[in-house]
Amino acid sequence: MTQRLFGTNGVRGIVNEDMNSALALQLGKAIGSFMGGKVAIATDTRTSRHMISSATIAGLTAVGVEVLDLGVVPTPVLQFYIKNRPEVRGGVMITASHNPPQFNGIKCVDHDGTEMPREKEMDIEGLFWSQIPCADWEDVGSVHPVSEAVEEYLNAVMSHVDAAAIRDACLTVVMDCANGAAYSVGPMLMDRLGVRAVTINADPQGKFPGHPSEPTAENLRDLLSLVVAVGADLGVAFDGDADRAVFVDEKGGYLPGDKSLALVSKAMLSENKGTVVTPVSSSSMVEEVVSAAGGTIDYTAVGSPIVARRMIVTGAIFGGEENGGLIFPDHQFCRDGPMTLAKMLETVVRNGALSQQVAELPVYHTEKRKFLCPNDSKTGLQEKVKEIFRDERVDDTDGIKILFDDGWVLIRASGTEPIFRVYSESKDKDKATERADRISAQLESLVC
Repeated sequence: MTQRLFGTNGVRGIVNEDMNSALALQLGKAIGSFMGGKVAIATDTRTSRHMISSATIAGLTAVGVEVLDLGVVPTPVLQFYIKNRPEVRGGVMITASHNPPQFNGIKCVDHDGTEMPREKEMDIEGLFWSQIPCADWEDVGSVHPVSEAVEEYLNAVMSHVDAAAIRDACLTVVMDCANGAAYSVGPMLMDRLGVRAVTINADPQGKFPGHPSEPTAENLRDLLSLVVAVGADLGVAFDGDADRAVFVDEKGGYLPGDKSLALVSKAMLSENKGTVVTPVSSSSMVEEVVSAAGGTIDYTAVGSPIVARRMIVTGAIFGGEENGGLIFPDHQFCRDGPMTLAKMLETVVRNGALSQQVAELPVYHTEKRKFLCPNDSKTGLQEKVKEIFRDERVDDTDGIKILFDDGWVLIRASGTEPIFRVYSESKDKDKATERADRISAQLESLVC
């Protein structure tokens, strides 16, 4: 690990290399010392979850914290549980989200159910590098299992959609749970909504044998074909901790996250006008759709905690990222995969087939590239990027976004992996592809 522990979404690393039990123990002590009182914890399905969670719990209890253990649940279930309990000081999610199975991570949740803001992560990080005193033997914390969190969460999701209309529509959904935390909650939600659910990869095998947990089109070939084969109204795929959801239309067409963000934005704006918050990495298509629906767009740096907190400050009606992480403020200020699925089902019932809705969206072409860059080389490469494009029209909200008359290119370091990402967009597909290939190759050649 480098001196900076926290990335865009918590602390992550390869298990028993940089993410090990010693680190989890010390980080548990730091989190417990910072939060105090009662702290909730949950995990996704990764095979290392027991090791990392046990070490984290040992650290929490060592400093006198009372631990509420939710077991294996989606991240938004943990967040909803914390949000509705003022006596709970915060939470810890053991997950590496979409990363490969050899990774795991520790993500902090604030007292209001939102992801921990950077300034509080810095406080925890400062404690991590210090000598943390343990509680006296009679003040050591305890662990209590929690069983009611899923039921409360599902009831809340149901209350934010027209459940009766969804039931009456007799829909069929193919659901890919990615062998992750959605394996039980996803099918339970469909059962309550009266939706026929055909599930794949719905067993909690932490090595993700079905496919890599990042829900890309390449990884979801089985889902795409099965939607057509069973005549489903749509398909949905979750990532490892189920805070994100991506969709497949009834014809087997994969929807990039920008398109689901645009469709749900339009649906939300039909109910209430207001602001939609999204990172600079999102397609200009989203802004075009939001504007046409009578809303305004507000751009932020990449990262769901940043989006959520901007939404709180501005009173936004909706927000989300281009990766399928959508945030519904009347429910909770965090990415929520099952809530996204419920809302998309409602959208299909109200607005028609998903493929037809997609066909009505403005056409933009977005190309994404990534290349390896060691974490300790990221800052140097970022400075080189600024120098290379110093004469261009740029937006430096996050990384460098080069603005062209017919599109843009965004270059930014990943906060969770040792990579740089390059996004290129244009209404001309060839230009988007050419810029993505050229700039990513140019920058990759500069990596030491």
